[in-house]
Amino acid sequence: MSFMTGKVHWVTLGALLSALIPCVATAQTFVLNSTNGLQPHDAKIEAATYRGRKAIRVMPYVSADAELATAKNDEGGGIVVLQGTSFHNGTIEADVAGKPRAGAAPDARGFVGLAFRVNPDPSKYECFYLRPTNARADDQLRRNHSAQYISMPDYQWPRLRKESPGQYESYVDLAPGEWTKIKIDVSEMKARLYVNDSAQPVLIVNDLKHGDSQGSVALWIGMGTEAYFANLRVSDARETTVSVSD
Repeated sequence: MSFMTGKVHWVTLGALLSALIPCVATAQTFVLNSTNGLQPHDAKIEAATYRGRKAIRVMPYVSADAELATAKNDEGGGIVVLQGTSFHNGTIEADVAGKPRAGAAPDARGFVGLAFRVNPDPSKYECFYLRPTNARADDQLRRNHSAQYISMPDYQWPRLRKESPGQYESYVDLAPGEWTKIKIDVSEMKARLYVNDSAQPVLIVNDLKHGDSQGSVALWIGMGTEAYFANLRVSDARETTVSVSD
């Protein structure tokens, strides 16, 4: 505080408040009961009712017997971009259900998840996904691969598993085809995955491979999958500067 010709100047307080950058959350809700506003890439979509819920059904755009021959990467499948979304920091929540599609290869797992910070080139994004058939397998190593982080196109699961075993995947209890709630919490270079309202994250990533970036939100499926998505909510924490003058 300074005094000048009888006038009080709140210099210290003004400087402090102008330096504060509170986060104001802006939320978008997507019921996902129609295909309006959805842009599929290497996937086909349709409105559906699944286990009593209106949802979007997402599957690879090619037949099951052609998937291996046409796959563009180790993940296969595709993404469905929610047009008009722009996500930096905040949370993404959705109900998802994934299971191996009819005719899929024996190693299909029902891969289902959410991509975020999707680049205008939709082959570039961050992603968390689930492998529902792994969670209750008799093989403990396979169980440990139930939840996965990837960063496309450079950090697909084989590279991450080879270079950093166990760091970008973990165990979580799942069942194929059942509705599962997932939440992704993102802050700059860090992201956390929560499943079914868990108090603690099931997977933590402290070094998002695309850095502190921004982009769209998308539905995600892997190879050999039939997936359903409902009730998606995006809460983007936007920075707002508050300043006080004297």
